[in-house]
Amino acid sequence: MDKYRIIVKGIVKSLDKYLIVEKWFDDRIQDPYQWGFIDGAINFGESPDRAVVRIIAEDTGLCVQIDRVLYTWSFMAGDTCTIGISYLCLTGMEDVLLSEELHNYRWITKDEFEQYIDNQDVLNDIECAGLE
Repeated sequence: MDKYRIIVKGIVKSLDKYLIVEKWFDDRIQDPYQWGFIDGAINFGESPDRAVVRIIAEDTGLCVQIDRVLYTWSFMAGDTCTIGISYLCLTGMEDVLLSEELHNYRWITKDEFEQYIDNQDVLNDIECAGLE
């Protein structure tokens, strides 16, 4: 039987800055905390649009509006195919209240992405999406 998992990613923008969060990935790597964007799994029966708004609110306390879908991605892990949808989400709020799963946050400009985000595939996708 085919196994699929759907993930949504929210790239949150306020004015000219983007929200990145630091989260734990794996104790077996040199730097177990890594910077990235808000993401999470869609609940059964939930639309991707509702899921990204919910996940951002749960993880940061921010209210957002979806601007547009930026890009999609997929990868295989064992016998499960994960499919991802990345959204640009806008907010007028800047005060973040992190969930317990997240370690830290920063508001950064697009020019600063490479200083924090190590995943070259994510950086390439963002570049192709044409963020301003």
